[in-house]
Amino acid sequence: MSSLVTSGVGDSMALALAEARAAGARGEVPVGALLLDAQGHVLAQAGNQVEADADPTAHAEMLVIRAAARRLGTPRLEGCSLVVTLEPCAMCAQAIALARVRRLVFGAYDPKGGGVEHGARVFERATCHHRPEVIGGVRASEAGALMRAFFQERR
Repeated sequence: MSSLVTSGVGDSMALALAEARAAGARGEVPVGALLLDAQGHVLAQAGNQVEADADPTAHAEMLVIRAAARRLGTPRLEGCSLVVTLEPCAMCAQAIALARVRRLVFGAYDPKGGGVEHGARVFERATCHHRPEVIGGVRASEAGALMRAFFQERR
């Protein structure tokens, strides 16, 4: 799992989208994430596992943060980048801040449940002690289409 993502954000998001598609195929909300070290090596990658784990906190972001922290042996992921297909919710945004992730890259915006650019806007709060660099909207149409298709199938 220590592959190198060489071309940057686009390649990283491609891996995250693959995780999202796999999560959707398992019946999970199709969100995928990966965590990269400062050199661009993949430390962890995952898709949502909320249903499989019967755990409301088993969001893709939480899973990769936990796995990378274990792998590195530290709760601080300074210098690392988190790439996720959907704008993180408030819970995940707070975990990103607590882990001191350097950069957050996300795909689709989430006006209803997002906690970064929408809703709680966690990083803008005075009580938030760390604000990562945020790059939103990367391959947003593709990530959004995955979400829409998933929920349309269930209606």
